[in-house]
Amino acid sequence: MLNNRLDAEQFRRMIVAGANRLEANKKEVDELNVFPVPDGDTGTNMSLTVMSAAREVLKTGDDASVEAVAKALSSGALRGARGNSGVIVSQLFRGMYRGLRGTEEIDAAAWANAMRQGVETAYKAVMRPKEGTILTVARGMAEAAVDAAIEEEDLAELLKLVIERGEEVLEKTPDMLPVLKEAGVVDAGGKGLLYIYKGMYEALTDENVSLELMDTTAAKKEEPTEGKAPAQAQAAFNTESITYGYCTEFIVHCAQAEQHEEMMRSYLSSIGDSLVVVADDDLIKIHVHTNDPGLAIQKGLSIGYLSNMKIDNMRLQHQNLLVQEMPQETEASVEEAPAEHKEYGFIAVSMGEGLTKILKELGVDQVITGGQTMNPSTEDVLNAIEKINADHIFILPNNKNIILAAQQAAALIQDKEILVVQTRNVPQGITAMLNFASDFSAEENLKMMEEAIQEVHTGMTTFAIRDTHLGDFEIHKDDILGMLDGELSVVDQDVDVVSKELIDRLVEMDKELFTVYYGEDATQDSAQALADYIMQKMPEGEVEVHDGGQPLYHYIISAE
Repeated sequence: MLNNRLDAEQFRRMIVAGANRLEANKKEVDELNVFPVPDGDTGTNMSLTVMSAAREVLKTGDDASVEAVAKALSSGALRGARGNSGVIVSQLFRGMYRGLRGTEEIDAAAWANAMRQGVETAYKAVMRPKEGTILTVARGMAEAAVDAAIEEEDLAELLKLVIERGEEVLEKTPDMLPVLKEAGVVDAGGKGLLYIYKGMYEALTDENVSLELMDTTAAKKEEPTEGKAPAQAQAAFNTESITYGYCTEFIVHCAQAEQHEEMMRSYLSSIGDSLVVVADDDLIKIHVHTNDPGLAIQKGLSIGYLSNMKIDNMRLQHQNLLVQEMPQETEASVEEAPAEHKEYGFIAVSMGEGLTKILKELGVDQVITGGQTMNPSTEDVLNAIEKINADHIFILPNNKNIILAAQQAAALIQDKEILVVQTRNVPQGITAMLNFASDFSAEENLKMMEEAIQEVHTGMTTFAIRDTHLGDFEIHKDDILGMLDGELSVVDQDVDVVSKELIDRLVEMDKELFTVYYGEDATQDSAQALADYIMQKMPEGEVEVHDGGQPLYHYIISAE
């Protein structure tokens, strides 16, 4: 089948197929991610970006022109851009839109020109572009398109040649970046870009490719369909090697955005690196790695208002604590000042200053003090809801005894959508927050969060307040109790004995990431001793220790 000219409908099919192909293989791309920092999220960020673009494209009507589809592609990618590679992809699409302006049908020459302009736009957007990255792969593919378009009229054949050139350049990226060679991997962003183009090629060669986007909640669990990435690549890097610790992203909405573009680029380059600043009509998309994200945000506020804010602590990411979608309100703005309207808000129940701090760092707007012996009321939940100016509010009860109160409060609210995630402890609440993605709908996020918490197992050590008998256990006052997933599992008079027994049972569940939260009656040293015990049992696992500050519970130990 010849594809000498493409109309808007065929163009849409290509975009959707490209998004689906990347989504299906994003895990593989994540595992390749070691540059610019080993945060393991390039595939996810790129997929979120391209999925956002594809959704916008699907909104164009049946009578839309090629130019209209290209504009939707550019706008959707820019507004949904996540991460360094995601922003670069958005610029490739932005340049493609510029190259397709006024085009009624796409021929080989038009496509080659669009790819060329995409690369030019992307290189201009990056402050200090490095070779051996997605940019290098994109340039090689664009050059192949320009060369092929001289004689090749069939766009499917042209894309085949483009992909072949991209594969060749990708294999050379370790020779361009020593960090890739050290880890034994190719560039993650370049790999992701190739998946997009492979999907586009399929749309031209397979008439059965549909316009229906992949279910991203299901795809999240899929294994890579092509190749096997070396997951141990992340271990080749030290957290201390990260110079700028916070990956900071936001959109500035302002008039005459392009006039402010260079000013923002100049200022942000003075406080960080991995900088991408791009303007489009009335907004500027910002991506920067810095040690002071507040300064970047303040600069953005000086010229307009902000949206889509995300700040990730990359040092914590390297330890698999991925901080996602962190709204950057100060405590005063949450508790006292009128809250700025946003799409999503979060309420969580917590006990202990340390746990509360972690939840707030993950983006929780209102934390209600509560726990096993002080369950908040429906009114407490309603008061927290009232303080959040958001269309959709997620409630994390973090205790089975608080779920009902949260559900009752939700039923009383008419002007906001209230979604109760049935978290039964704080570790589940933390996991739920880590699995939230603003690019998805509220219902999709609820599903993802509830699926994620099912993978979390939690052990807790506390003490008996009276003599009693429970099941097979004879319990005496002040005995140490070990609770595993809410059920009494161990009884002894020694905290360490109980804690280690819980750890042994968690280890048997074959989990990889353990977290020890020590309470107000424990110490960091004692918690670290438990972490060392876990590492003896699970040498291949990962262990984190946090000051939870929780009362009543010496330790909360999660495994996932």
